[in-house]
Amino acid sequence: MKIALAGGGAFGEKHLDGLKNIDGVEVTALVGRTLEPTRAMADKYGVGFATTDYDEMLARDDVDAVILATPTQMHAAQSIAAMDAGKHVEVEIPLADSWADCEAVMAKQKETGLVCMVGHTRRFNPSHQYVHNRIKAGDYTIQQMDVQTYFFRRKNINAKGQARSWTDHLLWHHAAHTVDLFAYQAGPIIQANAIQGPIHPELGIAMDMSIQLKAQSGAICTLSLSFNNDGPLGTFFRYIGDNETYIARYDDLVNGKEEVIDVSKVDVSMNGIELQDREFIAAIREGREPNSSVAQVLPCYKVLHDLEGQLG
Repeated sequence: MKIALAGGGAFGEKHLDGLKNIDGVEVTALVGRTLEPTRAMADKYGVGFATTDYDEMLARDDVDAVILATPTQMHAAQSIAAMDAGKHVEVEIPLADSWADCEAVMAKQKETGLVCMVGHTRRFNPSHQYVHNRIKAGDYTIQQMDVQTYFFRRKNINAKGQARSWTDHLLWHHAAHTVDLFAYQAGPIIQANAIQGPIHPELGIAMDMSIQLKAQSGAICTLSLSFNNDGPLGTFFRYIGDNETYIARYDDLVNGKEEVIDVSKVDVSMNGIELQDREFIAAIREGREPNSSVAQVLPCYKVLHDLEGQLG
């Protein structure tokens, strides 16, 4: 399996670290915004071809599939271009930042029949898999999820503290993780409400947001998001169920009393990004729909679209 990666930032590197652990996979091309750092990353990971031209990469015969870790605003067009070129595609979350673009990617996947998967990593983190397995087994029911997504990003920087060429978004990116995960764990969402704080004068986005969700099952979710938080960074999920409370911090899980739960045997890795990439490769090899296919996550983006309408 020959893979091209587009995006030489913090998450691009996470994918390269994960892909090197998957048997029979070779990263053959790397696409970045500027050539010198792209070549440096290609040299670091032993990738033979580096370019700033996305179309040049798509024209190569030694590319079976593309992973997109590029700016949000490019995701939909690049996904469609990849499928038009006959390449399977895994696009990092979010699929797009508009409902129309999400629908366009879905239409292209239906037209081509290629694997199109969205990087909804929370479905793959061992912590959330552990809870999901209990739900599927019928011995755990979620009553409420309480989620905090907190960063300190008053300047336009990425996860590595480097200047970004694009602006991130609490609703279309960070809320997408939780909206999809809540539906994945508790069932279809039937009600959603949102409010947001002031718009940042330079970044042009709300720096604080609050979202409420209700599932068909009756479960509820409260999501607080902030780019203003000067403290522990990341997303912290509290599952309150009928017989247990869990707190998930990325790949790690504790109970409500902060006692560690061993999730090392849940899957073949403890790295959610690697597990996500493994699912992408496996779906291509097996000719099947992947977990977090564009079809499966599309309802999440309809909720985000409706919430955007509420926020004006």
